Amino acid sequence: MEQNLILETLTIGLLIFLARVVDVSIGTIRTISTVHGRIKTAFVLGAIEVTIWLLVVSTMITEISSRPILVVFYALGFSTGNVLGILVERRIAFGYVGLRVFCREKGPEIADAMREAGYAVTSFEGQGKSGTVIELYAVCKRKYLKDLVAISRRFEPGAFYTSDHVGTVRQTLQTVSRQPTGWRAIMKRK
Repeated sequence: MEQNLILETLTIGLLIFLARVVDVSIGTIRTISTVHGRIKTAFVLGAIEVTIWLLVVSTMITEISSRPILVVFYALGFSTGNVLGILVERRIAFGYVGLRVFCREKGPEIADAMREAGYAVTSFEGQGKSGTVIELYAVCKRKYLKDLVAISRRFEPGAFYTSDHVGTVRQTLQTVSRQPTGWRAIMKRK
């Protein structure tokens, strides 16, 4: 009898943990979707998130007095869900970023390489602490930021760069053509 109670408590606790991981991960992605103005995505994710949350909270309310250990499962699920949500969002990489690269020597070569890769780049000449610098500015989808940074580092490994979130983009400036992968490649063949 005692062993059944322990097994039942662990099962309920594990379900609460997993449900919290899912609903908090969804909530994290929903929040970031809201910031980026993705209304439909935020709507759907919000509905799923609150449904799971209500199921978990109703279970917690009925079980908490007899099984206080469930609070630990709830809290660990919440914390794990935050981390997982951030990791998933980084993988999805919503939105646009502006990249600024400050070069001393290879600015024109870096700009040409970025343009050849399909990115629109604007260059400016300026004065830095140690003399003349070229600033390169490009806006791209966040998922392509690593590509742009890699291009600049290939020519000038010591170049200083920053990136900023870009809220609104009038049009997509990059013409990067990527070969489709996975199911997109199969659908494109038809």
